[in-house]
Amino acid sequence: MAERAALEELVRLQGERVRGLKQQKASAEQIEEEVAKLLKLKAQLGPDEGKQKFVLKTPKGTRDYSPRQMAVREKVFDVIISCFKRHGAEVIDTPVFELKETLTGKYGEDSKLIYDLKDQGGELLSLRYDLTVPFARYLAMNKLTNIKRYHIAKVYRRDNPAMTRGRYREFYQCDFDIAGQFDPMIPDAECLKIMCEILSSLQIGDFLVKVNDRRILDGMFAICGVPDSKFRTICSSVDKLDKVSWEEVKNEMVGEKGLAPEVADRIGDYVQQHGGVSLVEQLLQDPELSQNKQALEGLGDLKLLFEYLILLGIADKISFDLSLARGLDYYTGVIYEAVLLQSPAQAGEEPLGVGSVAAGGRYDGLVGMFDPKGRKVPCVGLSIGVERIFSIVEQRLEAELLYKKNPKLLNQLQYCEEAGIPLVAIIGEQELKDGVIKLRSVASREEVDIRREDLVEEIKRRTSEPLCTC
Repeated sequence: MAERAALEELVRLQGERVRGLKQQKASAEQIEEEVAKLLKLKAQLGPDEGKQKFVLKTPKGTRDYSPRQMAVREKVFDVIISCFKRHGAEVIDTPVFELKETLTGKYGEDSKLIYDLKDQGGELLSLRYDLTVPFARYLAMNKLTNIKRYHIAKVYRRDNPAMTRGRYREFYQCDFDIAGQFDPMIPDAECLKIMCEILSSLQIGDFLVKVNDRRILDGMFAICGVPDSKFRTICSSVDKLDKVSWEEVKNEMVGEKGLAPEVADRIGDYVQQHGGVSLVEQLLQDPELSQNKQALEGLGDLKLLFEYLILLGIADKISFDLSLARGLDYYTGVIYEAVLLQSPAQAGEEPLGVGSVAAGGRYDGLVGMFDPKGRKVPCVGLSIGVERIFSIVEQRLEAELLYKKNPKLLNQLQYCEEAGIPLVAIIGEQELKDGVIKLRSVASREEVDIRREDLVEEIKRRTSEPLCTC
């Protein structure tokens, strides 16, 4: 009895230590270590005569899917997969965990977000961080030099989750990649075309695809005076410009990363520019940037890319944005990111980006890192951020069903007004006899009889409501 009391006291003290560390905002690693000790002590206590309490929750940054949510998810996946197949991709799968050395050194500053597993039988393993590095390992291991593939699977990141914005620690990625030697910019243009096709089909709102090139960034850093050793870390700072102001990015570069203020100012002159092919042509005439070999190659490829984008009919959706950096280390050329746009508050203002929903780029050196002889396989790909898309679609489908046994029509109409549902289809005995459906506009209260065979087209005409689970 005394031994149990002593153990309970240790549990109490350890619990206080964990709470204290959380209040002090200690590092996540330190808190996790102390929590593990607490759980170990609690395990030693064993069951307390049936009074043991369980915390019923999913782990931080994860979620369950209800049947209704699964219906939404499956419809989104159907749109994405049909597009991938239409462009000739084959499907592959890889293990959920990889050798730790496979993932090490591929993600730059984001490497700290990799989940490492305990030694299980002599192998150091980590949960996959994305689907791109496993794909490169798959190509090298199977000596493949040409494939167009898609892969939809869960990945894992020890990130700080923001679940209301579709940001999790366990989440799905939907990847499409083209590996092989082709004429310049044709595979890159196809990836951008696929991205635009999918986002248009999902009808989640207006979007813009930002493009840049890592060679342009590296050339820009070089002429601005950034030391070679700081290229990647400064790149990571620039990549935050879609979330924070230039002043905050500059303060990070100078205050935290030791960059000279005048160098940061020169970077600022470039990275705050965005436009179309005219900006590419303008920078090709830049007296300093045009003298840098890397930047010149990147600008030349971007000019060619825009020619293909015009032919594909998607140039109006693409913006050359010098602030786009994509912090992952493995990118070597063109990079891109699709963001949803928020309508301008006033006429004349530019639309605002409210979140990334797809991204990708060219990574020509990654396969060679795994090949014993260093043989390179050029690759380019994209990834659709489906968790954010799920969140958007789910919000738009909230409150669409009234679960009540015999609801009065007036109550149902009131419910539609409150929920913002624009149209109501009414089917009564008379409608059944006449072979029509009464369609009521909730806002105007106008009612018209529509033939059944014309109903779908009439609803499409009257409303722009996206993706429905009916």
